[in-house]
Amino acid sequence: MIQFNKIIFSNIHFVFFILISSCNTVHKEVYICEGKYSKKYHLKKNCNGLSNCSTEIYKVTLSEAKEKGRTICAIEN
Repeated sequence: MIQFNKIIFSNIHFVFFILISSCNTVHKEVYICEGKYSKKYHLKKNCNGLSNCSTEIYKVTLSEAKEKGRTICAIEN
């Protein structure tokens, strides 16, 4: 019975970890440039990859950045 309880607790802990990780990904905020040729998102507002941005720098959720087709900046990857 004790071994069975350990397995159940371990599985519940794993599922909880996956749920928390998923939530953090969806709501994590990143930075994007809305310039015509911008294709990346950035983890830090002061990333060197944003130095050539000719428009405003916007804070959006990671999921919004990905919906816009953005991928992570190579400098921060």
